[in-house]
Amino acid sequence: MHDEGGTRLNPTAAGLDRLLLGGRRRYTRAQVAQLSGVPPDRFRRLWHALGFPEAAEDDVMFTDDDVAALHTLSDLVDAEFVAAGTEASFARALAQPMARLADWQTALLTGALARDRAPRPDQPGTTPGDVPPAADTLLSLLRTMQDYVWRRHLAAAVERTPTAPTGDEVRELAVGFADLVGYTTRTRGMSGAELGVMVEDFEATAAEVVARGGGRVVKTVGDGVLFTAADPAAAAEIGLSLPERWAAADRPPLRVGLAHGRVLTRLGDVYSSVVNLASRLTTVARAGSVLVDRELAAQLRQHPGYRIEPLQRRSVRGFEDLQPWLVSRSSTDEGSSGPDAPLGESADDVSDSPERRSE
Repeated sequence: MHDEGGTRLNPTAAGLDRLLLGGRRRYTRAQVAQLSGVPPDRFRRLWHALGFPEAAEDDVMFTDDDVAALHTLSDLVDAEFVAAGTEASFARALAQPMARLADWQTALLTGALARDRAPRPDQPGTTPGDVPPAADTLLSLLRTMQDYVWRRHLAAAVERTPTAPTGDEVRELAVGFADLVGYTTRTRGMSGAELGVMVEDFEATAAEVVARGGGRVVKTVGDGVLFTAADPAAAAEIGLSLPERWAAADRPPLRVGLAHGRVLTRLGDVYSSVVNLASRLTTVARAGSVLVDRELAAQLRQHPGYRIEPLQRRSVRGFEDLQPWLVSRSSTDEGSSGPDAPLGESADDVSDSPERRSE
């Protein structure tokens, strides 16, 4: 949208543009760089890191808020809250979840605009160019709610890692992947509305189970969810609960892979061969089952509530000799999975029968 120096907007669209951007578009990229004191090349890198396309040299599309945001970023660096040279990474970390949130909220905004356009006998009409009142109210409420949720999540993150150092961090974590089995086949004949309902149900179920179990959802990607937990038993409980809570005749079944080890946490994401291992375990798990790596299996041996069974070694991408362990809940009279039961080297002797094999 442009209300100056570009495509001319109708008065209503111009009012909405000013509402969303906090004012009129007044500056070219060279002007905003000069006003903010940020070198042009650095400004362009930051603009792209935020996920926005290239602005033409003479395109008047930036506002006073853009200038203020660049000043704020410089203040964060000057105060050493953000390390010099990492501004682009900082911008990407903010922009990616915000972009997804904005895509979802577009539907809410469209509904608010429809209310503004609909004639209402109990209220006077708006003058062309006025800020759409329902949209203004919606944005104010969303800002309040988003600030609250952000602060709550920040408090929860501090509780999880109260002494976390600045920057990247390597931690001992359990990493889990939960994956819908046969997603493509099951969804091929669905309408967009039906698919939307299923995806919403899946994400809601995953978010609730992971949060209740004391874990953290790192991200959801279509038919899967990536999560972490600091406590091995908590990770196992999350993994076992997910297929149980999700199971229904009209839904594709769920399978889970879990691995434990040193994980790099960076800008809200996680990186490690442990992450890859959890993903590979998911690909060989049967529907409704939970597979773990040897490290997590050893950790779970300390918890009598779980039964650990070795399965036949498998060759998967990146892991030529992958040893999966099947996790299930044990009854009180099962002592073989207690803390003194060895993992042993007998996994290769386990038969690859249909009852024991991961698929």
